[in-house]
This record gives sequence, C-alpha cells and structure tokens, in this order.
Amino acid sequence: MINLIASGPAAVVIRTANGWKELAQVREGSWESAGLALTITRKHAGESLLLTLEAPHTSVHTIKMRWNEPPAGNLLLLGDHWERGYGDMEWRGIVPERVMPWYFLAFDGIRTAGYGVKTGASAFCFWQLDTDGITFTADVTSGSGGVMLGERTLAVAEIVHDSGSEGETPFAAARRFCTVMCDNPVMPKQPVYGGNNWYYAYGNSSHGEILEDSRFMSSLSSHRTNRPYMVIDDGWQLMSGKGECNGGPWTGNTSFPDMARLAGEMTEIGVKPGLWCRPLLTQEDVPAEWIRYSASGGYVLDPSIPDVLHLIRDSVQRMAGWGFELLKHDFTTYDLLGQWGFTMKSSPNALPHAFRDQSRTTAEITLDLYKTIAEASGQAVVIGCNTVSHLSAGLFEIQRTGDDTSGKWWERTRYMGINTMAFRMPQHGTFYSHDADCLGLTNEVPWELNRQWLRLLAGSGTPLFVSADPSIVTPEQTRELRQAFELAAEPLPAAEPLDWLRTTCPSRWLLNGKETAFEWNKVSAELLEEKDNGWWR
Repeated sequence: MINLIASGPAAVVIRTANGWKELAQVREGSWESAGLALTITRKHAGESLLLTLEAPHTSVHTIKMRWNEPPAGNLLLLGDHWERGYGDMEWRGIVPERVMPWYFLAFDGIRTAGYGVKTGASAFCFWQLDTDGITFTADVTSGSGGVMLGERTLAVAEIVHDSGSEGETPFAAARRFCTVMCDNPVMPKQPVYGGNNWYYAYGNSSHGEILEDSRFMSSLSSHRTNRPYMVIDDGWQLMSGKGECNGGPWTGNTSFPDMARLAGEMTEIGVKPGLWCRPLLTQEDVPAEWIRYSASGGYVLDPSIPDVLHLIRDSVQRMAGWGFELLKHDFTTYDLLGQWGFTMKSSPNALPHAFRDQSRTTAEITLDLYKTIAEASGQAVVIGCNTVSHLSAGLFEIQRTGDDTSGKWWERTRYMGINTMAFRMPQHGTFYSHDADCLGLTNEVPWELNRQWLRLLAGSGTPLFVSADPSIVTPEQTRELRQAFELAAEPLPAAEPLDWLRTTCPSRWLLNGKETAFEWNKVSAELLEEKDNGWWR
C-alpha cells in the first residue's frame, strides 16, 4: 500500500464559495492558488503530516488531496463512522464511493495498514480508496457555509499512516493504530457498570421509582470499592411530558422535585448516581441571537456564541453539583448537523443554518462545546452519546459507540449492539471506554438471547449497563445479573471478535483469554413475529 508520509499528493484541490480551485505545487510541501495556500509539514521525525490552510479573503468549504498509486493485492477494508455505529460496520473489498470517516484499515492477508488523522482535528475528515489510489477529504465548513479564516492559519488535521507488521492480526493492528491516532485517551478511574432506566421506562419515571431501581442495582453488587451506577435517562427535566421538547431547562419536574436530594438518597442506597441531558435543546427564554434554529418544540442553541457555552457550563456544573457522578449528554451531533451519522456519508452537515461565528469550522465549534462539557463536569464521568467519535476521544471517559439497542426488539439489539461491540472494540482503552449500549431486560425480549448479550457485555472489559424493571426480573435473571456485575466491576482485557473478517455479527469471541461462542441468530416463532413487525419497517 502507498506510504502517504513518504510521497506527497499528486493533486490538491479546494472548494471555495466560487467553486473548485486546483492548487499548484510551488515548493516542497506547499501548494497555492490565488488567495489560497495549503502547507504539508512532516512532524514527529517524519511520522505524520500536518496540514495547514491559509485563506485570508476566501470562504473555504472542502480540501481534497489525491495520491495516485494502485493498491496491490486483494484487500479487505475497514472504515469508521462519523459518530455512532449503526449496525453497518464491516470489512469489505474496494468500493470507490465508500466514505470512510476519520481512518481506515487495509488488510492484504499478511499485514494491516492504517490511514487516518489524529483525534481532535479541526475538520471532518474522510478517506476513499479505489483501484487507482487514495483520496483524502477535509470538510472545513462552518455550519452551512465555508469557513472565513481571515488572517488566521488553520491547523486542519494531522495525517498518520502505519504500514503494519507481518504476522500481526488485524485486531492487534487496529488497536495499535488507534493509539497512534489518540495521544491522550481519557478513561474512567474504575470499570463502569450498573443501571440505566431508559429501555423499560422510556421516559416515564419518578423520584420514587429511581430509588427502587437504585435499591435493585445496589443489591446486585457486593463490590465494596467500585459500586454500580444508576443512570437517570430522559424524563427527569422540567419540560418532560410537555410536548415534543426533551431539552432544558435542566431542572427537575413534579416527578423529580429535588434532584440534589435524589442524588444523595441514591448514594446512601449504595449506587453512584448518573444523569442524562440534551445540552443544545431548550425551551428557556434566551436571547434571540443565541438561537440557531427552532426544532423539536424548542430552540437549538448556537455553541459558537460564548454566552451559550456559559449557559451550558452552568447547567453541567449544576448537575454535577447536585451530586451526580456520571453525566450522559446526548443529541449534540444531530442538533449541530441536522442528521444521524448513517446518512452523512460525504456531507456531514444537512442544515441550512450558519453559525454566528463563521471564522471557525464546525469541527472547532464542536470541540469547544465538548471541552466546555468536560471541564464543567468536574470529577463526574462523562458519557458522550450521539457525539463525534474522533472529537470525543481524549475529552470524554466514555463514548456511546453505537445506536440504541432495545428493550422491545431483540433484532435491534443484535444488529446494533453486537456489530458496534466488535468493530469499535479497537477504540476501547485507546480513545475512551467503549459503550456498545444497554441490556434491555424486559418481557418483550427473549431471555435466552438477552442473557448472551449480558455475557458478552460483562466479559468484554467495556461498560455494562442494564435497563431492568425490578418488578419483572426473575430469580434466574437476578442470579445471572449478580454474576455479570461481579465480573464487570473488575478490570478485564478488551474482548476480541475472532470472526469479524467474515461477518458483521461476530459469534466467536476471546473473553478474558477464553474463546467463547454465541448463538445470535436462533429462529423461533416469537422472533419471526418480531421480524414481521420489526423496528426497521
């Protein structure tokens, strides 16, 4: 495979407000056109390439770089997702139009090469591979328009490449390449496990019911120094149940009259209290200039405005100040970009709205939002849900790495959860702690399948969250939950999907040094009925 670090691109083109411009190489590492300059500098003893852009008078949308060298061999390629996985990650052959966000791996049967950018980039970056070479794209838009840099030089991204080592497995290579991309991952101080009330309550809960959930979760764990969490999901905030808005203001409601008292009572019961929020959506009376657009029965705020970040900082600090030890924030990618990750492909932004500050890219504005949340959370563990993976790394301890599993349909859990667990596992411990989402323990999902999902979650070394109505849990399920909590409370090596090269739903796993097989695709009348009335219709 081509070594991007050793050889410069054959072509550099930039899309401005006036169309595409081809840049000419004026000297080694420098490409220019009228009013545009792109510089490529070798960093870290020639191990990476730093891209910098100057465009003092021009609005810039996109940078494309092309390397012309046909890839050799019969390759299998693995790409990443912009934010969460959606059950569709896989090793596959060359597909020229396939967009591979942030990085990709290429396995030729002998070694696994990696191509990517360092985490925390100032652009939304993606790769495409065809039979003639590689194209790298950096989206530097600011909302719906191009970025207006003025006299500022933008450090766009730092490209890294690894040629791989003969005999190294693709999984080991993927984990090692993730450490190359992320210099300073942030991890929880202890393994994270416990409860989340979403997949049986679905927003219908109360102070008293959360205490019952907390007692149940506490009873499942005998660990003295690493107690389980109990996370209160959507439904606790002031506007919950009042129309379609599930945003702020982030104060309690009649079912949750005193959040600080609730957090204290949960702690006394023996769980670590956790809380969900959607920081960019609110029905608060805010200045009109803070509002980027109206949606979902409320206002989506513009995080490019310093005062908006102050409002979000105050809300997060208040929640942490109540005594919540875990904060889960959600929907920011959707609120910033107007679409879910599976529809983004080569165009992450789907909104017609600009940011107030057009001198910074969407990626930079997103990073500032994330940094604000991370700093305001204090000592609380932060879970990013529907957050941009490559921008979350190094800031949040936990990333919800896949779309929702389910307490209603096993097929959704199988499709989303297992695929996410397998194909985002290289990022566990190298970017953040990788959360493939909950076990939804309800009467609507067959226990014979759910118990396998519990077994994988508990033995994977990743966070284990169980969503269970205490009133319906059987004695057998209680015993298995206790065993799972005992396992998940202690550090474990990252699970390895052993058959991920040939399936999107691996059934053979290495768990704590032991090969374990699962049966994810059993057929029964109950499951066939579920498919006939499936969630994907």
